[in-house]
Amino acid sequence: LVGVLTPRLGTIALCIIFLNSSIILCLPEKLLVVTVATKETDGFRRFMRSAKHFNYTVKVLGRGQKWNGGDYMSAPGGGQKVRLLKAALEKMKTQDKIILFIDSYDVIFTSGPEELLKKFQQARHKVVFSSESLIWPDRHLEDKHPHVREGNRFLGSGGFVGYLPNIKEMVADWTGEDNDSDQLFFTKIYIDPAKRKAINITLDSKCRLFQNLHGALDEVVLKFEDRRVRARNLLYDTLPVIIHGNGPTKLQINYLGNYIPNTWTFENGCTLCHEELRPLTALKESEYPLVVIGIFIQQPTPFVTVFFERLLKLQYPKNRLKLFIYNQETHHERQVSSFLKDHGSLYQDVKFIGPEEEMDGVASRNLGFDMCRKDKDCEYFFSLDIEVVLKNENTLKILIEQNLQVFLSFATGRLWSNFWGALSVDGYYARSEDYVDIVQGRRVGVWNVPYVSSVYLVKADLLRSELTEYELFNSHILDPDMAYCHNIRSKGIFMYVTNMHTFGRILSTENYQTGHLHNDLWQIFENPVDWQDRYIHENYTYIMKDKLIETPCPDVYWFPLFSDVASNHIVEEMEHYGKWSGGGNVDNRIQGGYENVPTVDIHMNQINFEKEWHKMLLEYIAPITEKMYPGYYTKAQFDLAFVVRYKPDEQPSLRPHHDASTFTINIALNQVGLDYQGGGCRFLRYDCSIEAPRKGWALMHPGRLTHYHEGLPTTAGVRYIAVSFVDP
Repeated sequence: LVGVLTPRLGTIALCIIFLNSSIILCLPEKLLVVTVATKETDGFRRFMRSAKHFNYTVKVLGRGQKWNGGDYMSAPGGGQKVRLLKAALEKMKTQDKIILFIDSYDVIFTSGPEELLKKFQQARHKVVFSSESLIWPDRHLEDKHPHVREGNRFLGSGGFVGYLPNIKEMVADWTGEDNDSDQLFFTKIYIDPAKRKAINITLDSKCRLFQNLHGALDEVVLKFEDRRVRARNLLYDTLPVIIHGNGPTKLQINYLGNYIPNTWTFENGCTLCHEELRPLTALKESEYPLVVIGIFIQQPTPFVTVFFERLLKLQYPKNRLKLFIYNQETHHERQVSSFLKDHGSLYQDVKFIGPEEEMDGVASRNLGFDMCRKDKDCEYFFSLDIEVVLKNENTLKILIEQNLQVFLSFATGRLWSNFWGALSVDGYYARSEDYVDIVQGRRVGVWNVPYVSSVYLVKADLLRSELTEYELFNSHILDPDMAYCHNIRSKGIFMYVTNMHTFGRILSTENYQTGHLHNDLWQIFENPVDWQDRYIHENYTYIMKDKLIETPCPDVYWFPLFSDVASNHIVEEMEHYGKWSGGGNVDNRIQGGYENVPTVDIHMNQINFEKEWHKMLLEYIAPITEKMYPGYYTKAQFDLAFVVRYKPDEQPSLRPHHDASTFTINIALNQVGLDYQGGGCRFLRYDCSIEAPRKGWALMHPGRLTHYHEGLPTTAGVRYIAVSFVDP
């Protein structure tokens, strides 16, 4: 081993040459990473995590100082960095030190000091700058840049590495202001042939050391290695050591940071998701963080009653919750007032703003944030739009324990979700490469994203320190959520989404009708999962698994179908409509105008429910029909579907008859013994009766020829059944 003499200095440098090979090894302990960070942003913390991961030694300049370097993301600036660097270098005396000077808010290490030093030595220059394909800030200097055989031609000031004496010499002449352009300063040194030669500067033209993303987004892809992730430059087939989201590429560096260096890998999944957590399990209920839950109702929305039922089940001490409820819709006043009347006193405090106050949605969100901001006890604001289906009762605990500043609670599992993986050039939706994998759960973790909506948790300290502007949701061109997210991004604050738990989903509010008594009944197309949760019997799914079907009479099958809520809503909807038939043979509602076996009833098409009823038959009846009558397949077509009302003084029973259908569905909509006495169905040929029909259960039997039957007398109260005559 021999030390390499640096001719300019006559001292032993840090690199070692193996005489029997061409390998040059540099000692990592001689490398010092220097960066400027006047405050600890999310980006700075990410930078430091990556540096720690690879055991870099980092010296941070400017901590706690005011930033006077301008907004150099969109305009020239950054001179303050050069001033701070110059002052720091003057105090350093170790001549063989190698200095890596880089930005930190938008930078990630992808590999360690050994690789960086090896590539630096292979460059065979004393100072190596990052390179760019775009010239900035003065395009008139383009012709003065040296030509390169291959690679980027222009200097990027966001990263350079070199020997301490050479860098000292390079910044010695800095006398500029803090808001002067550091890029222009270094560019002028580089394009001056004498200075370039004296300091011995070159560019990392093929991005072996530094990858600036601006102007190169199409060149950079993720490269998944064994238990780690790199960024690969496709144009030059290189693996840069440092990735810099310079200029307008902050969202792209955030995306890459979800993976690099080993934030998420195929082998280990999310490697940082369980770090720096805030566990709540050891706390007494009185010690739980106080949370203001903001609930926003801005359009007619299905299943609002269910929303409040789920809110009530949230596993969090209610005396540590304050509610801020904004309701813009008179249509939902009944549900909100009912919840507050029955349960409002459980919470530490409730502030309610109704339609009569004529506050718009933007103002309500600003006010909700400010309510938490000004409350010294508030630690979190949990924003919930009314269309959020919060299935996981531990959602709030899980989000708080994750301990992030702005945290979105879930990806929905559908392509339409409550976050965006990327933004277009004009700030609207764009699909990231991993978006589908995230929402469908093929990649599970915590993801830095550029846009959140509908449901998210915000730390109150953030509202008091960084997000101090009252009108966070205001914009002349953007909708409130987009304006809010834009304001967060502009301050360098990260937003996250997690899909590590199943939290819930987002309702569709399109095509929501408000002209019925129970409008949710019509949601089987727009929100089928929520419709099933609300209206299908809780034991229905066991039918196929456990044969939860009874056979009370030959070829008569009995199984649970509707929930109590569904049964009640159908009855109430029919009574609300109120136009019951007279039970006579003449019936202009049917083809031919004559009913051989008339009942007192209302047809589904009279309340415009026939499409929804057909969908129900197709989804929930047809599979059972095909199971119980092997070889028979149906599209659940029907000529008649109706609700029958039996009353002792109106029509108590129905004479023996055959149904004009392939099979018949008969669903009990209320409870014998509680709502009425008597009733039931008797199959005469088999002398078999079902005299105690269960509410929500369906009888299914052949209609023609074989199953001659009658409706047994209702002796007291009112009995309701839903009947469908179904054909192939």
